[in-house]
Amino acid sequence: MYDIRWIRENAAAFDKGLARRGLEPLSSSLLALDDTRRSAIAKAQATQERRNALSKEIGKAMGAKDVALAEKLKAEVAALKEEQPALEAQEKAAKDALDETLAAIPNVPFDDVPDGADEHGNVLLHAHGAKPDERGLLKGVNDPKQHFELGEALGQMDFEKAAKLSGARFVVLEKQIARLSRALGQFMLDTHTEEHGYTEVMPPLIVNRDVMYGTAQLPKFEDDQFWALSGDFFEHGSLAELFISGDLSAGDTARLVRESLLKNAKGLIPTAEVPLTNLARESILSEEELPLRYSALTPCFRAEAGSAGRDTRGMLRQHQFEKVELVSITAPEKSREEHERMLACAENVLKKLDLHYRVMTLCTGDMGFASQKTWDIEVWLPGQKTYREISSCSVCGDFQARRMNARYKTKDGKGPFFVHTLNGSGTAVGRALIAVMENYQNADGSITVPEVLVPYMRGVTKIEKAA
Repeated sequence: MYDIRWIRENAAAFDKGLARRGLEPLSSSLLALDDTRRSAIAKAQATQERRNALSKEIGKAMGAKDVALAEKLKAEVAALKEEQPALEAQEKAAKDALDETLAAIPNVPFDDVPDGADEHGNVLLHAHGAKPDERGLLKGVNDPKQHFELGEALGQMDFEKAAKLSGARFVVLEKQIARLSRALGQFMLDTHTEEHGYTEVMPPLIVNRDVMYGTAQLPKFEDDQFWALSGDFFEHGSLAELFISGDLSAGDTARLVRESLLKNAKGLIPTAEVPLTNLARESILSEEELPLRYSALTPCFRAEAGSAGRDTRGMLRQHQFEKVELVSITAPEKSREEHERMLACAENVLKKLDLHYRVMTLCTGDMGFASQKTWDIEVWLPGQKTYREISSCSVCGDFQARRMNARYKTKDGKGPFFVHTLNGSGTAVGRALIAVMENYQNADGSITVPEVLVPYMRGVTKIEKAA
């Protein structure tokens, strides 16, 4: 979210940044909204000041026993008092309109972010290792299988059972593949906490709307979230009663139900970024506390409203999945450096798993809503014969901090100033499972367990079909 004062002082730079995002200039319309807000504030203040002045004049008139003047002044005060609620309502409406508009505008990219309309504009930063067939792996595997082919053939990955339980885009993992998934999550979390200095957190999986707003899931991505309602929401029945009585049309009922649902619902987290970043909300930290580095292994829930028809086979795009998240909260001058550190931490996980990957700098048309700059790590999947995202590391500046009111004071007591926030996957467990299965598959359909995971698998070195 933006500071309207910054936009007023940097209108041209703001519009230039939006243009790189493919958006029309907005500074003029935003400043017009702000002018309306400021005018409403000025009118309300002037009215209050006039009331205060009249109160003093009434006292003087009463002291001088000028009853007529006193009554005249009292009448003016009463009239001004009647105007005050309308003026306050105008101020609130103007502020709400400005805030609603600002909340829907994405973050402005850094100057070094490449321009582009979509993923085709992304730029290679660097790559690590070689594809498995180029270094003697996948021996005898002439046509590498995709993960779901391997998992189903082993009898340890079942999408049909999951569909009976929950519908499409869910999976049931069993036996050693289930253990391998658990091993990956534990290995990643141990790596980040024991080697990279992140603090392990077990956060709530259900959060309120203010928390979703803080990390910019709302309002733009409302339809991509899963929402939970407590039972008492359905006990009142007032909307249904109004509809049955004929006092509400079907359309009005639907609108009011949606508004009430969204007002009262809590969100299932789409990523642990949401609760971890909000640990700093509505607080003033000391500079000595920074940087804060958090990591969590959690389930994540996404409605995937905008991905109909994409990656319908397998585990690539699920409604429920696990991810190890990395979040950093820093002083502004340290955020670019912290971004590079976070990327290195995520890469280290893939290096330990001995997986081939590349790092892409996302272009302006492909980066996330709250991001100023994003690096995606894309792992090679032999079964698909392509690279797929497994981690995304973003620096957001003070964009989220303003929405959360997360601030800090410097060592010499200056401030408070807004912190900078960063988030990254360290990494997505399900996609790491896919990568391990496809890169470590054998000609007989078994899967070799990467050496670093063997201790987590209690010594199991190969996943085979049960006899």
